[in-house]
Amino acid sequence: MKLSADLRAFEGRIGHKFAKPDLLIRAVTHASMSSANRDDNQRLEFLGDRVLGLVMAEALLSLDTKATEGQLAPRFNALVRKETCADVARDIDIGAVLKLGRSEMLSGGRRKQALLGDAIEAIIAAVYLDGGFDAARDLILRLWGTRVQSVKQDARDAKTALQEWAQARGFPPPAYVETDREGPDHAPVFTITVEVESGASARATAPSKRQAEQAAAKTLLAQLEKNS
Repeated sequence: MKLSADLRAFEGRIGHKFAKPDLLIRAVTHASMSSANRDDNQRLEFLGDRVLGLVMAEALLSLDTKATEGQLAPRFNALVRKETCADVARDIDIGAVLKLGRSEMLSGGRRKQALLGDAIEAIIAAVYLDGGFDAARDLILRLWGTRVQSVKQDARDAKTALQEWAQARGFPPPAYVETDREGPDHAPVFTITVEVESGASARATAPSKRQAEQAAAKTLLAQLEKNS
């Protein structure tokens, strides 16, 4: 099976030439394009998630031989969570080669965080099945790059850290309120305001509520740490 010009270029971006091109084609085929004659990438996504987890666990253990499980777990979560996977997918422009159904294309599927995150996991699985574990490990470490070395000592997500800050002071959980929403239905932009019992607050804007909440929590944490 021959690859199209855009998929051959994509091979160059990820640094892996497929011996079995059908694996790459399946990895970039979303469920909205599947049919009796065309497999989608959902099963590959399932496998790729596990391969990614093993590679990251191995890498973190090697980088810090003295870290406890309690220190390693949040770092691991920061590296494999959907937001990080989507960022990596954007770096190599997976969106440009995804095969999507018409409805998914019209709804902005090439920019959706969940869809991009799933796609990079499918690519990882395709490389694993095509070239083995070493090839998949090399791919992951190459694409994640400095993210692995620079992951913070305490990489808990901002919402969790802010909630723990509030609990430590006897406050109720932080309150998150959607204060604005702009843009078309297929590409909305949310503004979220977060406030803690002391009255301190912050807001942030992002393409999803989850991202906006995380960004607002991060901003508020920085303010609280500065004023402490």
